[in-house]
This record gives sequence, structure tokens and C-alpha cells, in this order.
Amino acid sequence: MPVVLLGGIYSGAFTPTEAAAVAALYALLLAGGAYRELGWSQVFGAFADTARQTAVILLMICGAFAVNYAVTAEQLDKALAAWIAGLGLSPLAFLVTVNLVFLVLGCLIDATTMLLVLVPVLLPSVAALGIDPVYFGVVIVVNITIGLVTPPYGLLLFVLAALTRIPLREIIGECWGLIGSLAPSPAS
Repeated sequence: MPVVLLGGIYSGAFTPTEAAAVAALYALLLAGGAYRELGWSQVFGAFADTARQTAVILLMICGAFAVNYAVTAEQLDKALAAWIAGLGLSPLAFLVTVNLVFLVLGCLIDATTMLLVLVPVLLPSVAALGIDPVYFGVVIVVNITIGLVTPPYGLLLFVLAALTRIPLREIIGECWGLIGSLAPSPAS
């Protein structure tokens, strides 16, 4: 597989993204054809599961775009930027407020939803306050990461419980040390 991937990329036959698709097809053919460990029913089951999961993600993205369209049509992002400018917040106070909002919302809302809905609304305020957009992006990603391990909705807690077969209540009991060590990091 490394020969197929790297050879295809370095020869210019396909891009790294296309290499992922070629690798998946190669693994499918190898498992089904050469090793005979993958039957047609398993392949169709995997495709059906993938289609269902992709549809859920697509619906979530469509919903986020609909909300963003409404926000843009009503110019709520510009109104929010003007309101924040009227408050006289310093860039540091704005970032602390955003940190707190994202930490609280990270406990309740999916990370993708926060990223697709809230960040476009906040970007005009970031520009108005002169905050570097890359720095703001890093702060948001760190906050979302903290939200992914924060109960009650911490998605990574459920993934960890499923992978390790450790009860969720034990994982939640142990996650507070990690959250405590990560919480100050957006401020730096």
C-alpha cells in the first residue's frame, strides 16, 4: 500500500486526497479479492453505514448554512460587531468572553455546529477589534477540543468509553484533571 500511495503521489498520478480514495479501494480489493475475508454483504453493509453517517453530517452542514444565510441576510454579524464595538471591549476582554461562551457551549453543542454557526458570526467582530484571525482560529479550536472532553455532551468521552469498554461514569470522573490542565491554554 505505501508503494501505491507514495508512488501515485510522487509521480503526480493523484493528489493526497485522491490517494486516500485509491488506498481505500486498494484495501477493499485486497481484503475481498486476495484474502477473501470480505464478502459482498459486508461491503454493502459498510456502504450503507457510510451513506447514513454522511447523510447526517450533510444535514447538519445544510442546517448550519441555513442559519448562516439567515444571519447574513439579516446582517446580524455586522450588528453584533457594532454592538461589541459600542461596549468598548478590549481585544483581551473579547477573547476571554468568547472563551467562556465556547467553553459553556462546548458542554452542550456539537463541535461542528459551533464551528460552522458561531465562528462566521464572530469574524466581523474579530476584524473590528484587530485580532489576528489565525490566533482567533487557534483559540476556537482549543476551546472546541476542551468541549469535546467536557461532560455531559463530550463526544470524545463517549468514543473513549466505547473503545475501551470503561464505564462512562469512570471516564467522566477522571476527565476533570485533563479539563483543568487544558482550560488555561486558550488564554495563552
